[in-house]
Amino acid sequence: MLTRLPRGVAGVLWRCVRPDAPVHTVEEAGDHRDLPPPLPDVTLRDQPLEQGFGPALHREFRVQVVGARRSAAELIGVIARDMNLAVVPGVARFDYVAASEALRVGDELVVRMPGPWDGPVRVLRRSATSFRLGTLVGHLEAGQIEFSARDLSGGDLEFGITTWARAGDRVADLLYSRLGLAKQIQYLLWVEFCVRAASLAGGRLADGVTVRTRTVAWPDGVHSAEENSSEAV
Repeated sequence: MLTRLPRGVAGVLWRCVRPDAPVHTVEEAGDHRDLPPPLPDVTLRDQPLEQGFGPALHREFRVQVVGARRSAAELIGVIARDMNLAVVPGVARFDYVAASEALRVGDELVVRMPGPWDGPVRVLRRSATSFRLGTLVGHLEAGQIEFSARDLSGGDLEFGITTWARAGDRVADLLYSRLGLAKQIQYLLWVEFCVRAASLAGGRLADGVTVRTRTVAWPDGVHSAEENSSEAV
């Protein structure tokens, strides 16, 4: 932790001062529609959203890549084989633990972050153009994250990261929700990930990174679709 912290924080601060691409942000109030997909299977090691603390954040990071030389499936394949290709050295590192080369369902990784914020995750879903990870016990967050790409007309491509997250415990809630330190580090991590994914696709950014954040109060702002339908009636 002590050896990674200075480099990681320095990397994050540098991105704050000199971002590699313009970032367009949208902040909105969320509701039950911002909950993640249900876990395909549940294990004792899972740390789903409902086990977290504080408000839930549903975030979408999107970039459009002009003139991509890789298809959506090819880009996701490259990223799945080595996610470290798209992260800033010193800010984060993905260690593949009992993971196949292509990231199959059930494979596990550990996300190394500056400070005591390492996070174990497992692959919940995998398709040709996406993969979704779920947090395990001990992670800074409770929730899920999905990396996806889709081919657009004219050889363009869209890459996106979607997160559904709450703080993993009360200490993380202080650092994440109250002080905002961990949240800002992760925000910048995924912004840079999108920028580097565009480079891996072999094209150029159309108009920077778009980040949409929908915040859901917990538990007051969370109801099932059935409950909301009943209330409407």
